[in-house]
Amino acid sequence: EEVYDRYRRTQPGALSRPPRWWSSGAGQPPIAPAQRYVAVHRDADGVADGYASYAVGEPRTLTVDEIITADDAVLTALARFALEHDLVTDVVVKHVPPGHPLRWQLTDFRAAEVGGDTDWLWVRLLDVPRALTARGWSADGELVLDVTDPFLAERDRYLLTVRDGKAECVPTDREPDLSLDVSDLGSIYLGGTTPSTLVRAGHVEAHHPDAAAVADDLFRGERAPHCLHWF
Repeated sequence: EEVYDRYRRTQPGALSRPPRWWSSGAGQPPIAPAQRYVAVHRDADGVADGYASYAVGEPRTLTVDEIITADDAVLTALARFALEHDLVTDVVVKHVPPGHPLRWQLTDFRAAEVGGDTDWLWVRLLDVPRALTARGWSADGELVLDVTDPFLAERDRYLLTVRDGKAECVPTDREPDLSLDVSDLGSIYLGGTTPSTLVRAGHVEAHHPDAAAVADDLFRGERAPHCLHWF
């Protein structure tokens, strides 16, 4: 549980797992007819800092349900454990987030195939100021957002000010830098889609030439958002 919680705090979009999740067979359905195992990685002091949940089925296929760690070196060690497993010819790693370094760790990049792409993570902001002040930020700056919410029949304008990784978001009557729908704000909220991409797509309106670039810097995240739970 502690390993997952450390991972969750570094991974945008990850959800907390209550105690009952862990007590009910780790909350997951069987990933293969064969016995399920958990490989635990420990640091030099013997403290668990990562794990991989997997099963070995037929024909000689090892299926990894999830690899959980906040440390890239541990990720490499767990991936190597799966790839070098005895009597296995194929390794299937499920639920790999976008931009994950796993494929780049292979000697032959083309030896891996992407089997599919799913969208388990949907974001819908109800309280815009609270949501924007709750997340972390990697750059300083100011941005005036004109946000339309067709479902709630609301249109509000906010001044977003970021200093030292913390944000203040207050109502304002200043001219907007960006005008966008609340659904588009949800798309950029976790850093998975850049505001400039949505400007180019015609979803977001930029009111001056530098607005999209400023927004890109503000909303950029260190990791692509990812969620291991479907809902």
